[in-house]
Amino acid sequence: MKIVFLDAITMGDASLEEIAALGELVTYPSSTPQEARERVKDADVALLNKVIVDKEFLDAAPKLRLVCEAGTGINNIDVKLCEERGVIVRNVAAYSTDSVAQTAWMHILNLAGRAFHYNSFVHDGSYSRNVVHVDYRHPFTELSGKTLGVVGMGAIGHKVAAIAKAFGMEVIYYSTSGTNHCKEYPAVSLETLLAESDVITIHAPYNERTAGLIGYEQFKKMKRTAFLVNTGRGGIAVEADLAMALDDGLIAGAGIDVYVKEPLPLDSPLMKLQHPERLLLSPHIAWYSTEARARLAHEMAENIKKGW
Repeated sequence: MKIVFLDAITMGDASLEEIAALGELVTYPSSTPQEARERVKDADVALLNKVIVDKEFLDAAPKLRLVCEAGTGINNIDVKLCEERGVIVRNVAAYSTDSVAQTAWMHILNLAGRAFHYNSFVHDGSYSRNVVHVDYRHPFTELSGKTLGVVGMGAIGHKVAAIAKAFGMEVIYYSTSGTNHCKEYPAVSLETLLAESDVITIHAPYNERTAGLIGYEQFKKMKRTAFLVNTGRGGIAVEADLAMALDDGLIAGAGIDVYVKEPLPLDSPLMKLQHPERLLLSPHIAWYSTEARARLAHEMAENIKKGW
């Protein structure tokens, strides 16, 4: 069995030994569409993270029996066509729940606690030149008693909500699917969530119900002291509108880990803010903890065993 990993660079230093034990494993750091088609021509199994699986890809891979997504989202795979061709598609769910929840809270705590500002304030000598022993011009926000609004109360949203309770926050959520399956916290409309939340955190998939869900008109309904965090999918919060909302002071700040186009283009509106101090950016790393990638590699090996 020949196993080809087309963009293995996404796994970093995670061990692939468990996968290699299942057959002949060939890895490529990354693959263009043309390179991918050439590299899968004699593959039985294709492992990939962002490589597009379409008609041209499948036409070039007559032996292919299994496509394993190195992650959860499978927007890059034409699943219906794979089914028609008899190619099994498997992804890995829940491997990064703790990692994403932790990253969401990294953003929340840094936004509310002004950690990056305080770090710079000390490092650049401003604190040493200060007239008093505290940065009295920039107080931080206490989260206890505030409201966390969760967009998408799945496994990750639920984990983030549980941590919020430990901080003494109230939790409400908006179900993007329309199914209010969680009974632990109040389900509310999007309008209510926007108006009542002090922190909004997005943990929903990108689909026809969530594309452009939060734009400029929605930002206008939020508290001016509120923060938005998105570790879900790019495009749920409209990037250009978020940039305007931050510069216009409609919200106090945002923490973003996912983007419409990745890597984030240098000409993105998010890179051209008049008030960049209101925006905390991370390079789509919420899923990327050492532990999450080890679980991902193990689960991909399990998917190969099940699909073979």
